[in-house]
Amino acid sequence: MKDETRIPAAPEARQILRARAQALARPPERAAVAAASLELLEFRLARESYALETRYVREVYPLKNLTPLPCTPPFVLGIVNVRGRILPVLDLKKFFELPEQGLTDLNRIILVRGNDLELGLLADVIAGVRTIPVDSLQPSLPTLTGIRAEYLKGVTAERLVVLDLDRILADPKIIVHEEVEN
Repeated sequence: MKDETRIPAAPEARQILRARAQALARPPERAAVAAASLELLEFRLARESYALETRYVREVYPLKNLTPLPCTPPFVLGIVNVRGRILPVLDLKKFFELPEQGLTDLNRIILVRGNDLELGLLADVIAGVRTIPVDSLQPSLPTLTGIRAEYLKGVTAERLVVLDLDRILADPKIIVHEEVEN
C-alpha cells in the first residue's frame, strides 16, 4: 500500500492555518446562550412568586426604621434611611391590589434604581437569585388581570411572574406630588 499523506505547500499551509485560526477565534456557543438569559431576584408577594432583573437591584435591606408618611397614597409604605440616603418604600401588594398579610421579621426591602429613581420595594420573603432563558418567558396569563398585566415582562412555566421594572418606574402614579396646605 502506498502512503497517500501529502504535505501541503507553504502558501496552501498558511491558508489552512488561517482558516483554523478563524474557526478557533469565534466565540463559543455558550456565550450566545448566556446572552439570552435573565438573572432574576425572586421574591414572594401574597403567596405568589415574583422576580426582578438583578441589574436594577442595588441591595436587599431588612425592614427596619420605617417612617410612615402622611398624605401619600396607600401603596407608599413610608421612608427608610439607608446609610444616609432617604428612600421611599413602595408596597407592591397595595400597588397591585393583592391581599395583605401584615409585616413580619421576614419582610425585606429590595432597593432598586432605574429611570433616574431610587426606591425600595417591599417583599414578603426573598427566595434567591436565579437565571432563566429569555425564551422561556411567556406572555401574561389570562388569570392575571388589571394592574399586574401592565407591568409584566413575562411568566415562566413555574408561574414565576417577572416584572418589568422600567414600566413600573415610568408610571406617573408612583410619583407623589401632594402638597399640604397650612
